[in-house]
Amino acid sequence: QVQLVESGGGSVQAGGSLRLSCAASGDSVSVDCMGWFRLAPGKEREGVAVFHSSGATIYAPSVKGRFTISKDNAENRLYLQMNMLKPEDTAKYSCAVLNKDRWGQCRWGSYNYWGQGTQVAVSS
Repeated sequence: QVQLVESGGGSVQAGGSLRLSCAASGDSVSVDCMGWFRLAPGKEREGVAVFHSSGATIYAPSVKGRFTISKDNAENRLYLQMNMLKPEDTAKYSCAVLNKDRWGQCRWGSYNYWGQGTQVAVSS
């Protein structure tokens, strides 16, 4: 079992920045794949970014170049630095543990555990 608690959401104007944080506890030491997804009203859940324990990262095309995912293993925290925010980034952002495929790679969009989420609102 892994427990995930997000923080750092808020309201910003377009072009602004926010840094989301996710505190992981429980059996999180052995987790290889963690990431963020978001859910906006009327839209499907969208994967945002993934961090593999090797240091490899994957981003959705809609956020690539603006968002950066990172992990602090000492503090067991996952971060999402969001720059140049746009109104279409408005959503609830959740931290998650992802499942792996047979080759040990992170399975995009396949979540095992996730937190309650933190709301991000971007105004134009």
